[in-house]
Amino acid sequence: MTTSMEKPEPHGPDAGKPPGRPETAPPARSPRALARARRRAAVLRFWRGYRTHRSGLVGLAVLAVIALLALTAPLLVGADSQSVTQAPGGPMESPSGEFPLGTDQFGRSLLALMLWGTRVSLTVGLLAAFLSVAIGTLVGITAGHFKGWYATIAMRVTDWFLVMPTLVLAIALATVLSRSVWTTILAIGVTTWPTTARLVRAQTLSVESRPYIERSRALGGGHGHVMSRHVLPNVMPLVLAQTTLVISTAILTEATLAFLGLGDPTIVSWGGLLQDAREAGAVSSGNWSYLAPPGLAIAVVALAFTLCGRAIESVLNPKLGVSR
Repeated sequence: MTTSMEKPEPHGPDAGKPPGRPETAPPARSPRALARARRRAAVLRFWRGYRTHRSGLVGLAVLAVIALLALTAPLLVGADSQSVTQAPGGPMESPSGEFPLGTDQFGRSLLALMLWGTRVSLTVGLLAAFLSVAIGTLVGITAGHFKGWYATIAMRVTDWFLVMPTLVLAIALATVLSRSVWTTILAIGVTTWPTTARLVRAQTLSVESRPYIERSRALGGGHGHVMSRHVLPNVMPLVLAQTTLVISTAILTEATLAFLGLGDPTIVSWGGLLQDAREAGAVSSGNWSYLAPPGLAIAVVALAFTLCGRAIESVLNPKLGVSR
């Protein structure tokens, strides 16, 4: 039996809470912390959608293995494997236990040369694709934002590059400039950007027709603010998907230029190995062990980047209906 001095036990939602201790609201998160949380959530959503595409996972796994081989090439084979004067084997030997892929015309191991060529081909493909996408994104956003004479001139220049054969323009630039890796990157980058520019301009026009762009301008947002804070984040998913597709095109173009003898003769690349095989008469002699490995490597890497690009497109734009 309770006395009048005793307080009754609380019931309902307050039961079990210590008496005399008021509830405290959770601390407010800063805008930067909220932005980081949103980015993490977006990345997790993207990965959950991406991993449902089997072809995209296969392409990503292949690229991971090839990138690991490229990074560890100095540890696996050593820099002396590229030396012509210290070649360990005879010219154009068939595959054996010592040389799994055979040797080239100078007696160097083709397997070691393939690993070194991975570094050059991936580097050229990535840098050339970055340059191409950067130019295309800049032209596309500015042409979609600024109307009038600037957009007309920018799109006419883009159309001119579109109708001209990309490979012919790249060959012309590689012929005029000095033969080096940077020349190849420049030749590929400045000739493959028009497709990206067209896609980004169309997306920019769609973004700038939305109400929050008018609200931003009414609040005093200038051209730079609108393009960098509103347009660019909305076109970045498209740019990311386009980048993976441009990389495969850049790798194929680099291999073509090297096969035509327009690459840097002092470095080893997959296209350069094909050009060496042609000069050594591997085609006429039927030495397919010399020709097949670099050609298959180029095809596998280009296919892997294409699979990743298609999967990214499907995740970012499900209306495309890309098969899984």
